[in-house]
Amino acid sequence: MGVARAPLWAICLLRVVLATVYFQEEFLDGERWRNRWVQSTNDSKFGHFRLSSGSFYGHKEKDKGLQTTQNSRFYAISARFKPFSNKGKTLVIQYTVKHGQKIDCGGGYVKVFPSDVDQKNLSGKSQYYIMFGPDICGFDIKKIHVILHFKNQYHSNKKFIRCKIDAFTHLYTLVLRPDLTYEVKIDGQSIESGNIEYDWNLTSLKKTEKSSAESKGWDQTTDDKTQDWEKHFLDAGASKPSDWNSELDGDWSGPMLQKPPYQDSLKPDGIDKDVWLHQKMKSTNYLSEYDLSEFENIGAIGLELWQVRSGTIFDNFLITDDEEYAENFGKATWGETKGPEREMDSIQAKEEIRKAEEEEEQEMLDGKSKGQQNFFSRFHKQDEL
Repeated sequence: MGVARAPLWAICLLRVVLATVYFQEEFLDGERWRNRWVQSTNDSKFGHFRLSSGSFYGHKEKDKGLQTTQNSRFYAISARFKPFSNKGKTLVIQYTVKHGQKIDCGGGYVKVFPSDVDQKNLSGKSQYYIMFGPDICGFDIKKIHVILHFKNQYHSNKKFIRCKIDAFTHLYTLVLRPDLTYEVKIDGQSIESGNIEYDWNLTSLKKTEKSSAESKGWDQTTDDKTQDWEKHFLDAGASKPSDWNSELDGDWSGPMLQKPPYQDSLKPDGIDKDVWLHQKMKSTNYLSEYDLSEFENIGAIGLELWQVRSGTIFDNFLITDDEEYAENFGKATWGETKGPEREMDSIQAKEEIRKAEEEEEQEMLDGKSKGQQNFFSRFHKQDEL
């Protein structure tokens, strides 16, 4: 008897149901985007956004996104969503950015904010949780920022992650996992990954928290009771090995005659915490209090950046807890229009070359015609003389 298999469409539908989508924006309803996005009025000189697909695109409507419109301006705009915590969950931040103007200096990154952010007064001073995306300025800066807020400070990834610098639309994805690993993708391809603790140079901060957690988690009374209890199970007649080095091996305490009875879910009177977890909790207690990639009150996403030459388009925003959903969303949006976008650009480039050649040829013809006119004009003047 054969085993019945679920159809592919049913599996895909189940995956969508399991995924939690916190925010998704494709700008497919025209000017209604203005009801969801709030332009900051913190500075009257802030640049303004409009909905546009640019001068070349893969699909005129699907490729419409927020476009910067004024040169040499700061920009600040944001959208709010239902607050959530990513504690114990994967966090995926994804969007597309297109520097159709071939940007020379300016940001293309997004920021994720706590839910209490003041959208009307959004500025460079507004606290954010995560900053992610490309930044380009001159020959020196062509990188992807991945900045995390931890212990009231901002910490950047110590690795140099290069961004795309051409004029086409690109898909940027950041994945933060609960096991403290991360991944950065461009156009669906992984370009950098690693461990958040080490790639953000946060080991020293965590060591500080370790000491603090140790002192808070255990009092001296408990430690004394633990030591007294364990003495009952030590082999007092055992002698220290001749090769024992106290500096390297620690203090000699002797082997245990038997396992304490509380190892099997039993505890002695007067000890509130499991002795067998004592050392383990000393070394890991601080992790649960100060996780480097957990944010309790995520509630807004925005663009807060500077651009010398405007024209960048931001689109296909997504915040979810499911990597596969993000991958499929990227394929259904950017993946469907990336090819036609390049084709349109190629056609326009060929047309520009053709027009330039025609203009050059016309200028040559005009030059020859003018030269002939000058020749005949001189000839007639000589004949008159």
